[in-house]
Amino acid sequence: MLKQRTLKSPISTTGVGLHTGAKVTLTLRPAAPNTGIVFCRSDLAERVAIPATPEAVRDTRMSSCLITDHPRLGEVRISTIEHLMSAFSGLGVDNAYVDVSAAEIPILDGSAAPFVYLIQSAGILEQAVAKRFVRIKQPVEIREGEGQSLKWALLEPFEGFKLSFGIDFKHPAVDKTGQFACVDFSETPYTREVARARTFGFMQDVENLRSVGLALGGSLDNAIVMDEYRVLNSDGLRYDDEFVKHKILDAVGDLYVLGHPIIGAYTAHKSGHALNNKLLRALLANQQAWEYVVFDVAEQAPVFARPLPVPVAGGQALAW
Repeated sequence: MLKQRTLKSPISTTGVGLHTGAKVTLTLRPAAPNTGIVFCRSDLAERVAIPATPEAVRDTRMSSCLITDHPRLGEVRISTIEHLMSAFSGLGVDNAYVDVSAAEIPILDGSAAPFVYLIQSAGILEQAVAKRFVRIKQPVEIREGEGQSLKWALLEPFEGFKLSFGIDFKHPAVDKTGQFACVDFSETPYTREVARARTFGFMQDVENLRSVGLALGGSLDNAIVMDEYRVLNSDGLRYDDEFVKHKILDAVGDLYVLGHPIIGAYTAHKSGHALNNKLLRALLANQQAWEYVVFDVAEQAPVFARPLPVPVAGGQALAW
């Protein structure tokens, strides 16, 4: 039986929020089977927990942000969850508590790689309950705009988990790299080919973003930054197609808010957090388009769903 997984032990780190600029402590903790990924604000007068669900994502400006309305504290937010969610997905973690001492997950180096390291350092524990997958049975698509402004995202049946993404930024530094990438996780390891791709931004946008309270913690240490012509980071790019690979990284995290791994193919053009969330909501609204599945025999599952042991400090982790 393919089993659910959680962490072996708690683990913590500190950093700053990309958009808030606030210092934040992050602690990942084990959780019981069928808990899912639950984010908890630990800095408030009362501890507030927000399960990661498509309905809880209520702000998608530059990140995926969970919001709940508390009867005494009012609106409670936890933003920029997508990189951590991507790491949980990539390492097959079903259940965990995420304690955070501010309104945003720390950005760390701008990719999912530090979160992968944290999870692997904590170790991963199999639980005696079957892992549930969401299998796509019928195509579901969201389209917005027309002509050059058209953007879209699609989920369709596929016996595995594959993401294809196209970008179009019309910037010299981006144009010189890959504009399209397709990653089939039955063939490509998440930790090697996706997890290290960093978020990116443009110097000319920084002033506008900061005027509305965004990108306050952004720097060359946690993002790829470009002026009008080139990448400003002295170490350059980690992948030849790092820009589009980061969009795939984000999509993996956005899709994992569904609460279960997907068996299907995701294809998108110029999509982002908002469209990804609308796609999940449209999927859930069409009960004919999906089903839950479990695998009593691991060999009957798609290849991507059969994790391989990876030796790490503090235990044994599982990665695609």
